[in-house]
Amino acid sequence: MRLHKTCLACQKPLSGRLDKKFCDVHCKSNFQYQKARDNPSKFFNRVDNQLKLNRRVLKAYNKAGKATVRKQVLIEKGFNPKFFTHYWKNQKGDVYLFCYEYGYLERTENGKAKYILVQWQGYMENH
Repeated sequence: MRLHKTCLACQKPLSGRLDKKFCDVHCKSNFQYQKARDNPSKFFNRVDNQLKLNRRVLKAYNKAGKATVRKQVLIEKGFNPKFFTHYWKNQKGDVYLFCYEYGYLERTENGKAKYILVQWQGYMENH
């Protein structure tokens, strides 16, 4: 009597051992990856996933190296400003928060919250 009649990852029929759960190592790996991704129970995974998402969102809205975007637009895409990798303070005292090489500075213009998006530049390392 077989416990799993089909592969847990791809649903193809299984043959071989009675306790077999996956077709091959690729299906097993994919299943474990999806399981970990869908349920990031460890703190590190949650933080890492959010940083990666923040970077993707910032990159998508900053094609030219500098852009201004309404805050709500980024938030709706899953961006969370509480997660960042480092910061840079310019000579005016503005503090840009970065997710790897993509940074943001919150501003309010005409009562609307916006982010000024920038990309990390070599001169920022000297400040």
